[in-house]
Amino acid sequence: MPVPRKAAKSVPILKLIPSDAKGFVKDVIEPIMHNQGDSIPVSAMPYDGCIPTATTRLEKRGVALRVPKWIEENCIQCTFCSFVCPHATIRTKQILPKEIKNPPKGFSTLKSISKNDNDLQYRVQVYPEDCVGCASCVNVCPGKKGSKALTMITLEESRKSGESKRANFFNDLPENVTEGTIPNTVKNSQFRMPYFEFNGACAGCGETPYVKLLTQLFGDRLIIANATGCSSIYGGTFPTVPYCKDKNGKGPTWANSLFEDNAEYGFGMRLAVDANREQLLDNIKKLLEIKTTPQMTDALIRAQELWESTQPEAKENAKKVKKLLSAALNSAKNKNAAAIIKKIIELKDYIVNKSVWSLGGDGWAYDIGYGGLDHVMASGRNMNILVMDTEVYSNTGGQSSKATPIAARAKFAETGKETRKKDLGLMMMTYGYIYVATCSLGANMNQLVKAFAEAESYNGPSIMICYSPCIAHGIDMSNTIENEKRAVHSGHFPIYRYDPRLVAQRKNPLQLDSKVIKIDFKEFILKETRFKSLEQLYPERAKSLFAKAEKSAIEHFKYIKKLSEI
Repeated sequence: MPVPRKAAKSVPILKLIPSDAKGFVKDVIEPIMHNQGDSIPVSAMPYDGCIPTATTRLEKRGVALRVPKWIEENCIQCTFCSFVCPHATIRTKQILPKEIKNPPKGFSTLKSISKNDNDLQYRVQVYPEDCVGCASCVNVCPGKKGSKALTMITLEESRKSGESKRANFFNDLPENVTEGTIPNTVKNSQFRMPYFEFNGACAGCGETPYVKLLTQLFGDRLIIANATGCSSIYGGTFPTVPYCKDKNGKGPTWANSLFEDNAEYGFGMRLAVDANREQLLDNIKKLLEIKTTPQMTDALIRAQELWESTQPEAKENAKKVKKLLSAALNSAKNKNAAAIIKKIIELKDYIVNKSVWSLGGDGWAYDIGYGGLDHVMASGRNMNILVMDTEVYSNTGGQSSKATPIAARAKFAETGKETRKKDLGLMMMTYGYIYVATCSLGANMNQLVKAFAEAESYNGPSIMICYSPCIAHGIDMSNTIENEKRAVHSGHFPIYRYDPRLVAQRKNPLQLDSKVIKIDFKEFILKETRFKSLEQLYPERAKSLFAKAEKSAIEHFKYIKKLSEI
């Protein structure tokens, strides 16, 4: 075949960023997207290590072969599809009719079934260029009369139908229209904006739905300390970031730490927030003593009254204070008053408390970072921890951890792990003043939302341990929700909530939410290659370890049940 001396034509260079892009996006992200990272001068890099958020939305990778399509006539508006999506590429909204102006062709809606007075419309929207095609949404969809409201079509079909244009229109519609829904429920949470989108996790990832939900519930005031691991890879691989911000510029602050000290890293953030709020409150009191403008006086008095609240009223009053600060400074009677107001201006973002979370996997929480985690939880301070429990070192190659259960195969446990899983939840309960929850999204969605709300509202340490199916388990990643159900229903992973506040009500603080074992233990383990392969390679050993694993799981379940009934 003759080879020409030079190319006569070439594939066109794709436009990957907006024409008006500048700064970090133009100088750093664009060259890297075109494999030109070596051309970036050192001077273009951020001097303090901080990079902008909301940049994964620029990538539009289009990597899925097939993506979901919404069939509205079969939809019961459950919002499960959005709830389980690991990448926030299928979303639900309630929409005011007046907002639907000049919609793109095919932008259909249903009348919302929530109890509202505004004729709200409902839509499920797919983001085809960001979807990775795991089909979790399709598999969880209950549909109507045996017909699902979602089906998979080719990416090309979705593109030709104009779904991307509809996604852009949908994205610009108002967020957080929750009228007619009950707070701290699945549906209410899925009408809230996800501040974590289009991440690079595996298709069907069991971890990211928990992170996404965390941001939907608390994202506008969320501070995250992240342990190195999968959550640092999909959460902050340079140069793009999936954590994002709303139209008001509010969103999570995220920073990554080492494997071994992430709980302490987050604890430092908590202490810093507390110190700043203490300073702020002190200066508010000083200003009220020496007098300021009448409007500012009213707003600051209300801020004091709402000091422990994070509800909408507190946030609205905080906005009011911020708007009045400039006029108050101009009206300051002397240098002392001006200095106090300037300090309040410096600390104004702390009027409403921050939600501080350390998050990471079981390798961090059960093993390498356990000492620090225990220290932070024992402190009694208002610190939250989210453990995404894959029961194995996922990011580093599938090594056994203290969370790995009996009979599971992993690196350093090639013939099946002989010892039982460390019971981190029960260990934390022994303190008596730590909020503890174990959750499994597929087994009980409402329990998960309720646990997040309880953990965050508890003015003390809290830890949530969330079962997270992983590709290292050797499972069908389009059916992680079913794996989460089987783990709970077999007794392998009981879900419960331990709330120290219930003691004051003379109630048992431990509430077991998975009250009975519903399926045979082998229905769980024989669906996963990490167990099943042991039977294929070492049948006699498998028989012994499977029996040991089942006995341990049943005894563990009975023990927790007994504690919950005291």
